[in-house]
Formats: sequence, structure tokens, C-alpha cells
Amino acid sequence: MVLKKLRWILKRHPFLYICRFWLLSKNSSITAIEPIAYNTLNDKATIPSTFFEINDLIFELEKPRTDLDCVKHMVLWLYHHTKVGPGLSTSSDQALKILLYGKGGVCSDIAQVFNNLCVINGIQVREWGTTSAPFNRTNGGHSFNEIFSKELQKWILIDASWGMLFYSEQSEPLSVIEVYKLSRNGQKVQHRSFVEDVIIDKEQVMRNYLNSNIVPFLICNYKNTTYDRFLKFGRPFVPVFIIHATVLLLGKSYHYKFPLDDYKKIFS
Repeated sequence: MVLKKLRWILKRHPFLYICRFWLLSKNSSITAIEPIAYNTLNDKATIPSTFFEINDLIFELEKPRTDLDCVKHMVLWLYHHTKVGPGLSTSSDQALKILLYGKGGVCSDIAQVFNNLCVINGIQVREWGTTSAPFNRTNGGHSFNEIFSKELQKWILIDASWGMLFYSEQSEPLSVIEVYKLSRNGQKVQHRSFVEDVIIDKEQVMRNYLNSNIVPFLICNYKNTTYDRFLKFGRPFVPVFIIHATVLLLGKSYHYKFPLDDYKKIFS
């Protein structure tokens, strides 16, 4: 019990959470983030072989033609073949294996797996997170993705954990920026899952997306090979925050960009 509590403190303590935002956050703009994609630093050749093996299973029978239909197919397969649980804080290929074994994985693990599958399939993707501003320790934040649809010529928010998309009143799929701008302007934002048996918790949607205190940030400069190397070497012997701190000190860390809000609101 003592060891378990110590592990939680090292991983989830609010002080460490706040420090992470102090160190990694940068204010940005909608224009500046437009071209940013996970694919820039992570090309197909760098993705672990496990992802290619699973991708062959996902598209064993067919591969949809459009980007949006393709990612829907991926999410549906993941939903029916994985099971969420405790956060993993491990390398991407190990996270995929653990998710498939049904022994753990949270929204950030699913988002990371989704990133790599999109790269394999030639789909531009990026990962977002949310937090509360001012910081509220009861809200641990959320991770989700955004893909660029070549057919629609726009970014589209996709929550791979729930198989959820957001829509305008005209039933147009929305980007992350559009969801938050419409919501903050008091305009109607619809959401629904394309996974047949998923019941979306409206309270969770409100907490993570449509609450006025929630701010989104884009996760930038994440190089999968770098973090895979450090996590494989350090885990489970070294606390994950020390591994991330080491990567930061070496100047190879990811960072957060806030295109809609001043990140300092988190600390107010």
C-alpha cells in the first residue's frame, strides 16, 4: 500500500502536474499551429514493427478510400480489440501490446497508438490535450486527436477513446479550434460516436470539451523514437517524470502550444 501511494505521488502529484505546464507551455496562435503535424518528426520508417503487424489485421479485408473513413475503421477495430485500464507510461509498441492484452491504457495511450497507425496509413495527425484554467486537481485532463482530411481539406477532431466526432448545426465535422470557438460563443455543437454500442457520458464531454474553464493545447515536437528509447531503457526502474525531465534537459522534449488561451491562466 505504501509503495502504491509513493508511485502515485511520483506520477500524479498536482505539484508535478503544474511544474510540467510551467516548463513545457508556450502561447501560440491559430495560424501558427495550422501546419503542425505529428508526421513531421515521425515518418513511416520510424514506426515500430508491431504497428505494421496490427495495421495488417485492421485492414485485412478492406481499406476505405477516404481519410475519415479510414480512421473510423481503425478506431472501431481498436475499440473491439483493446481494453482500457491504468495509465501505462511506456514505449509506444509496449503500450499497444498492453492495450491488446486488456491490461491497461488511458486516453493518452490510445491517442499515441492512434498517432502511429495514422502515420503508417499516410494520414496527417496530431495530438491534443486539455486542462482546466485555473488548475483544478479534480480534473486530470484528457487526450484526443485531430486528423487532416484531404477530401474535406480541413482538420477534424476525433476522440479515439469514444469513437466520437463533433459536428456543426449543418452536420459538418469540426476541428478542435472550431469546437472550442463555437462552444465559447454559445453556438450549438453536436457530438456523437460512430461506434454502435458506445454510450457517451455527457458529463465527461462537458468536463473535457464544453466547459468554459477547459483550455486545449497542441502537443508538439514529440519524437516517438526518442521517447521509446528512453522509456524502454528507464522503465520500470526510473520514475517516469525523471525520464521526461532527462529528455527535457537534453533539449529533445515535446512542448505544449496554446492557440486560444494564455497558458498562465492555469496558474491563476
